[in-house]
Amino acid sequence: MLLHGIFPPITTPFYPDGNVYYKKIEHNVERYSHTPAAGIVVLGSTGESILLSDQERRDVLKAARSASAAHKVLIAGTGIESAIETLRLTEYAAELGYDVAMVRTPHYYKKQMQPANILAFYRTVADRSPLPVIIYNFPQATGYDIPAELVIELAEHSNLIGIKESSGDVEKVRRMVEATRHIKRSATVTETFEAVTPRMIAAANEGGELVSIGALADGGSSSRHKPSSSAVSAIGKLKTRQKEAGFQVLVGAAHKLRPSLDAGAAGAILAFACLAPTACYEIYAAWKEGDHQLAQLKQQRIVRAVERVVGELGIPGVKHGMDFNGYFGGPVRLPLLGLTGEVKGEVERLLADLRN
Repeated sequence: MLLHGIFPPITTPFYPDGNVYYKKIEHNVERYSHTPAAGIVVLGSTGESILLSDQERRDVLKAARSASAAHKVLIAGTGIESAIETLRLTEYAAELGYDVAMVRTPHYYKKQMQPANILAFYRTVADRSPLPVIIYNFPQATGYDIPAELVIELAEHSNLIGIKESSGDVEKVRRMVEATRHIKRSATVTETFEAVTPRMIAAANEGGELVSIGALADGGSSSRHKPSSSAVSAIGKLKTRQKEAGFQVLVGAAHKLRPSLDAGAAGAILAFACLAPTACYEIYAAWKEGDHQLAQLKQQRIVRAVERVVGELGIPGVKHGMDFNGYFGGPVRLPLLGLTGEVKGEVERLLADLRN
């Protein structure tokens, strides 16, 4: 499955009393559907998932799924400390129609998180998961930084298709990309090389059969041969082709997006994209077009705002930035606290040139 592009890890809205505001999840997801984001991540760290009950996690997944656009990739954060609970939530996400499971590194029993533990955890989850899995490494929050060597070893598993690497270590990204370059996997994409998932194929198929355009053109003789990566196939109104994807490294540090792309990252899951998805996408798009000077200018444009709003203020800063930019951020859940009026003003000044 192709995981190229920019993905906002959406926030979880709350009422002032701390209850989840499900209608606002739908409101935000609908708005993201009209941005150039490649998809959304639900129940990531920015979604305060660790502060939700088991039932709330399921209800948040359901609400976001109900409002999602058919053409956006849906990633569910399903990582819980135990493999069995991770699998239970992953199975539920699959039932709802999510495309990928993002599983954070277990970290509570830090001294026991030795290579054998991590390898066994991810291999067990990947073996049994009904969804392809990406590893999620966020050492700033977990206190555990999965070594590149373990990621490289895990990348050999056919159902572990990538990693979200949020450490901000560009050289680690480079090492993982270079050491997994030999892994060759094919992903179904559109004619314009955008992601296609089994959910999208099922919606387009409507009981039909995948037919090679080449086979239709030459009376069927080409159906005896394996289609090349350039061959186009039709599923209902959806035309697809194959593209090599391999093991995909996504990053989580918006202020280092351009150098991470230079290092081989396929895309990014960025908290800053929750409030400024287009500003993040412009960096990716300029880089993709080979205009590295423009990509650097776009990168410099967001650096200070990212460092302050996301890096220092965290989720309260992200949520106020969303309010400022037309999304619903709203309150955070205790023990997190909202911003003071003075700090809110600072956030608004930083985002004044980054309105969506």
